[in-house]
Amino acid sequence: MDKLPHLHRRTLPPEGVAAFQSLFGDRFITSESVRIHHGTDESPYPVCPPDAVIFPCNEDEVVSVVTLCNRYKIPVTAFGIGSSLEGHVLPIQGGITLDFSQMNKVLSVDAQDFTATVQPGVIRTQLNDEIKDTGLFFPVDPGAHASLGGMAATRASGTNAVRYGTMRENVVSLRVVTAQGKVIRTASRARKSSAGYDLTHLFVGSEGTLGIIVAVTVRVYPLPEAVTAAICNFPTLQSAVESVVQVMQCGVPVARVEFMDERAVNAVNRYSKLGLKETPLLLFEFHGSETGVQEQATLVQDIAHENGGMDFQWASRPEDRTRLWTARHNSHYSGLQLRPGSRSVATDVCVPISRLAECVTQTAADLQGMPFPYTIVGHVGDGNFHVQMLIDPDSEEEWRQSEEVNHRLVHRAIGMDGTCTGEHGVGIHKIEFLKAEHGEDALELMRLVKHAYDPNNIFNPGKIISWEA
Repeated sequence: MDKLPHLHRRTLPPEGVAAFQSLFGDRFITSESVRIHHGTDESPYPVCPPDAVIFPCNEDEVVSVVTLCNRYKIPVTAFGIGSSLEGHVLPIQGGITLDFSQMNKVLSVDAQDFTATVQPGVIRTQLNDEIKDTGLFFPVDPGAHASLGGMAATRASGTNAVRYGTMRENVVSLRVVTAQGKVIRTASRARKSSAGYDLTHLFVGSEGTLGIIVAVTVRVYPLPEAVTAAICNFPTLQSAVESVVQVMQCGVPVARVEFMDERAVNAVNRYSKLGLKETPLLLFEFHGSETGVQEQATLVQDIAHENGGMDFQWASRPEDRTRLWTARHNSHYSGLQLRPGSRSVATDVCVPISRLAECVTQTAADLQGMPFPYTIVGHVGDGNFHVQMLIDPDSEEEWRQSEEVNHRLVHRAIGMDGTCTGEHGVGIHKIEFLKAEHGEDALELMRLVKHAYDPNNIFNPGKIISWEA
């Protein structure tokens, strides 16, 4: 199936090839296997390899790549881990892919200021391993072992977002290489500023379309005094989601609250060898003092029981909590095992919390009778949930049906004053929905920003918005 947009690939001229080879030697790679790896992500799109892959070791080398790409008007796409779900890293116009795996150092940890500065290839788990002895941790935890540069570029989120926020709230400052080959710092490390435009949050979520991130300063937090987790099963999907809505409306400061439908529970049981009861369930985690955690847990348990919640199971030991949350983080990969050889079409939306139960139940009803397996999971504490549809990669009909489900889901969410994506990002897959969500005038303003920052359209072209109206 050819699902990629038909865009003209821009070929690197011989003199450009010679210039890159002179600068990078054997780190300028054109072998088919490396190119295929960097033309693949977790989206349903076919392989789309770049013309070459470069592994920069420092900021100056990134400047050299961008300067040459701008001179020859050749696309350049940043690559972290390749875990994106909407086609973000696929170089659909060819060109150079920059793999940041060798720029993976924690540059500084300012414990008294609760910040850490890292190179873009640092993995979120690596940062936490390096700062654990300081009594601090970095809370943003998307399911994949994503890189901090990629997380900033996609405005990533995760299970802790309900308490600690997303990358939007946790990126303090960036160092970015612009199309002109200049390096800018978007902000200082001060807790707040009123000085000029907020460039940091313009680049956060820009998906590599405005510049290349070469350093990220993030907020870190004290490890909580007490942590406990709980699982609660529910008779129906709606009763589980309504419990979350009531918990949030009561102002209970839960750190995590995750939802899995019975199909997702079945997949997690099989993949992670757990024995969870296969009904809709919620996973809670509470952070704070011993007394505070107990108060939160008691109130949540009462609300859950009022909605038919049953079999509250507690996990206070760190190893038990880690096992549960690892299983939840692996839900994408466990879902794939429901249909070996399938391709995952994953989508997400986010709605105001008051509309969450309605949106989830209508989506579940819409999926009934589909010819492919599916799961529904969600960071429901902030109104965000995900649908994974496992389609036959050779079936045009299943791709069509999955896309119809996705269209109805997105327009349902937008109609509820929600968004087409809570954390996956736009990439290729959700470009067409931005007009419905933002309106043409807002899109034109985004396009003007893109043209101003990237006049030769070299940065990850074909993502988020079209170059022309």
